[in-house]
Amino acid sequence: MIKQIVQFLKDWVLPIVTAFIIASLIRSFVFTFVRVSGDSMQPNLQDREFVGVSKVSKFKRGDVVVFDARHEDPRIRNGEKDYVKRIIGVGGDTVSYKNSDLYVNGKVINQNFIGINERTQGTEMSFGSEWSLKTLSANRAWQAKDRNHTTVPKGTYFVMGDHRSVSNDGRYFGFIDKSNISGKVVVPFWNTNKTAKANINQHNKHFFDK
Repeated sequence: MIKQIVQFLKDWVLPIVTAFIIASLIRSFVFTFVRVSGDSMQPNLQDREFVGVSKVSKFKRGDVVVFDARHEDPRIRNGEKDYVKRIIGVGGDTVSYKNSDLYVNGKVINQNFIGINERTQGTEMSFGSEWSLKTLSANRAWQAKDRNHTTVPKGTYFVMGDHRSVSNDGRYFGFIDKSNISGKVVVPFWNTNKTAKANINQHNKHFFDK
């Protein structure tokens, strides 16, 4: 009887437990899946869309990331946690905006991942037709540690949503710390929208292309 129990544990219980542990480790340290909440990344990510999150990728300009906003947005609503936004500036970068164009270190970036309406409506309505990190970071709604900067501080990122008119992003609350980023968003292979998939997965390769 004891021999049978031991054999059962070896044949069934041990493999199941091992698989569970491996799956848990993968979700915690390598790759997991999340659902997008809200419209701030339209037209490239839709509300309730299922996407992957790579936890081993390096973060580059143009990448879309998931981060814990409870430590970043002082005005986060009760019950909310994760935000999904696109990295525009990394440590040491200057970021500015003028007449629908975004500039990083004085260079116009490639915004072909959104249309002219997304580039202008939210940005110009809220901040005027021209702004920089210096003018944004003078906003006392930002956390004290993020105020009065002309460049993105080391170890942080400046992020924006693709749907500028509805996105609550770095323009409103400041820079995000690398330690609060969960990972890089990856649109899975089964998504049939090739344009949106490329705009999320590959735009870091074309950030400064014109």
